[in-house]
Amino acid sequence: MVGVLGFVGIIGPTSIQSPFGMAWWFDNAENWAHLVLGVVGLIAAFVLPSSLQKPLVMLLGIFGLATGIYSAMGPVTEGANLLGAQLQNPADTILHIVVGIWALLAALKGGMTTNSSMNQPMAQPKMPM
Repeated sequence: MVGVLGFVGIIGPTSIQSPFGMAWWFDNAENWAHLVLGVVGLIAAFVLPSSLQKPLVMLLGIFGLATGIYSAMGPVTEGANLLGAQLQNPADTILHIVVGIWALLAALKGGMTTNSSMNQPMAQPKMPM
C-alpha cells in the first residue's frame, strides 16, 4: 500500500508531492521495494507453509531494523543511498526501526493461543465394554 501511495503522488516520489514535505516522502526506489515486499508477503501468507512464515517475518524484521540503523548511522545521512533509495528523512529511519522491531517481536512471540473450548481437541467417546 505504501508503494502504491508513493507512485500515485500521495507520499512521493518527491518531497514536493508529499503532504509531509521533506519530513516524510518515498522515492521510486522505496516505492518499488515496498510494493515488491508487500506482494511477496501476501503471496507467502497463502503459499508458504506456516513453518516458513515465522522465519520470513524474522528475516524482514532484521532487514527493516538494519535499514533503519543504517539510515540513522550510515552514509545515507551524508547524501548516499541504500540500493537506490534515499533514506535521508528522520521518518524513514523511525519507520524502519519500528517496523523491524515489531516484526521481530511478532516472530519471536509466535501465535497467540487461548484456552477456549474452540481450540481444545474433542474428547473421544468411550465405547461400552
